[in-house]
This record gives sequence, C-alpha cells and structure tokens, in this order.
Amino acid sequence: MSVKAVIVGAGMGGMSAAIALEQLGIEVAVYEQVTENKPVGAAISVWSNGVKCLNHLGLEKETAELGGIVDSMSYVDGFTGDTMCRFSMQPLIDEVGQRPYPIARAELQLMLMNAYGYDAINFGKKMVAVHDGEDRATVEFADGTTDSADIVIGADGAKSLTREYVLGGPVARRYAGYVNFNGLVEVDEKIGPATEWTTYVGDSRRVSVMPVAGNRFYFFFDVPMPEGVQFERGTAREVLAAEFGDWAPGVQTLIEKLDPATTNRVEILDLDPFDTWVKGRVAVLGDAAHNTTPDIGQGGCSAMEDAVALQFAFRDHPDDPLAALAAYESARTERAGDLVLRARKRCDVTHGKDPEKTAAWYEELRGEDGTNIIRGLVGNIVGGPLTS
Repeated sequence: MSVKAVIVGAGMGGMSAAIALEQLGIEVAVYEQVTENKPVGAAISVWSNGVKCLNHLGLEKETAELGGIVDSMSYVDGFTGDTMCRFSMQPLIDEVGQRPYPIARAELQLMLMNAYGYDAINFGKKMVAVHDGEDRATVEFADGTTDSADIVIGADGAKSLTREYVLGGPVARRYAGYVNFNGLVEVDEKIGPATEWTTYVGDSRRVSVMPVAGNRFYFFFDVPMPEGVQFERGTAREVLAAEFGDWAPGVQTLIEKLDPATTNRVEILDLDPFDTWVKGRVAVLGDAAHNTTPDIGQGGCSAMEDAVALQFAFRDHPDDPLAALAAYESARTERAGDLVLRARKRCDVTHGKDPEKTAAWYEELRGEDGTNIIRGLVGNIVGGPLTS
C-alpha cells in the first residue's frame, strides 16, 4: 500500500497503531518526545477486548506471558476486613471468549515497542505544530526538523497538541475528584489471594491489588481530595498511613510493603467526549481522543481498539486516506465516548459524589454473587472492533 503515516506518540495507542498499519504494508514513522521508555503508572488492566486487540496484532503469546492470572474477584470491607463478596471470573471469560490480563505498564509498553522495532522509534522529538495540506500533512518538531506523510495520527496523550489542531483550540480537562497512588509489590496473601483481584472499599475510598507476572501485585489507592494538593515524592507511605490508618490489616500490610520511591501519585482527570477526531489528513487516537478516568479499566483498551479500527478503515479504503480516516472516526467516536461516560459514572459512585448512592453500592456488594458485576464488565468489553 503506497501510503505513509506519521504517528506522534509512542505510548500504547501509538505503538498499537504503528503495528496495525504496518501489517497492511503502510510505511510508518513514529515520533516520541521522551528520550526513553518511561510510562506513567505502574500497571494496566487489559480487559478481554484489549487482549483481543493485542492477539490480533500478533502478540498473543507475549501478552499471556506478561499477564497476571485473575481467577476470582472480591470486595472487602475496608475497615473490618470482612469479605463482602467473592466470585469466579470464569463466567466472564466464557462469555467473551478471552481471559483479561493485568500487565505491568512498562513491560507492556516495551513489548509493543519491540514488536514494532525499538530502534525504529524516533525518540526525543517534541512536536510543536502540525499542518494539513492538499496531498500531505506535515509535523514540525522543536529541533527544527519536519516530516510529511499522507496522514498524521496524533497519539500524543491527554494534553494533545494534535487535538488542539483538530478541534481548533484547547479544551479543558475535568478533575475527577480523587488522587490515585499506584505501584508494584511482591505478592503477599495477607493482602489478598495471589490469583484474585481484591478491592477494599469504604468511606468513598478504594484500595485494590491484582496480580501481574513475576509474583507481583499491582496496587492502587484512591483518595478523594482537592486538586493541586502538594506532594513530595517518596512520602507515599506516610500519606497513605495517615489516610488509611484505621483500615483493615491487609491494607496496613500493603502500606508497609510498598516502596515509596517507586509509588506514583496521579491526579485523575477526564475529558468530555467529542465527535470530531479528524481534520483533513490529521486524526487523534488514544488519550488524545478520549481521555478517561481509570475506573472501568478501559483507557488503554480503548486506545488499542482505536488502532484496530484504524487498520480496518485502511483495509477497506486502501487508496483513499481521507475516506479511511472518515471511516475510522465513524467507527470509534460513539464507542469511545460511551466508555468515558461509563467510567465517569462508576467514578462518581465509587468516590462518594452522592454519599447515599455510594452507601447503597456497598450494601449491594454484600449481597452480590458476581452476576451484576460481570454483566457490567461484559458491557464494557463488548462493542469494539473485535468484540461487536
């Protein structure tokens, strides 16, 4: 296929798109502003729709090797440590035909980079402008260099410059009301079973562990607080000990075991869904197109869906880049926007935006056999290019 694509951003979405387009024979150039692979966040829930995308990209074996095995899921009373509900994940796997995998983010990122060709990525290239033309689009970089291609895909993250170009100006992200502390620790069954996704809940907060490869738990703490609270890196243990001092023994064990030097602190924001993803030969993908809260674990999965949908669009319109980008936009905006709003709704219940709704949710969990939760998870998984 005599098409060239420039992809700006070597995150999950950008690398998935690069691999997907190369599978069609499209020439791809990837540019990334950082100088090395340093993902934000410790790990990611790759739900079955995301795993199917990775399998489609030829990475089934590698993904399974990096993924943690989640056989069951539980909710635990954050204060007493009593199990509110516990259920098997097998019904979900049976229904959607694929096991989900929590995966360490840096390892997933490196897997994608290596699959594309690590040495082929242009690191240290900060985009400062993008322009559309009659038959080419051009990207300008801070070092004074440029590149032109039939299409430019802006996978340049939540603060996307490409999005500003496509929409004609900046848009404000919305603070979701909480801060997420996350990292990796060695598995300790005092915290939760080694093959279970365990979530402690109470007081509009959440503490969760899930297994990733290498006998490790990915953990996170959600703490509702105002935006912009000062934090000194390396003090996570003290902060979390103060915030969760009266929580159950499993939570205390997690706080003791975490490494403050490698624990991340992320203020959670999202972006109202929008329907314009394409302007001429320039399109957005991933967080640039649908910045979401992590409350349903679909941010990265949605970016991978974008990549597969982009591939399908060029497969169906091999000689017409403009038609392909229009088909990509048509295939993705409603689905991706729906996931953003689902995550926002889940976020609000989990983090006490309406305390009565949060209290009612806790009560529901105490009577849950897994049916309702799995139905919700399947509802998130189904609807993408490989799960329709």
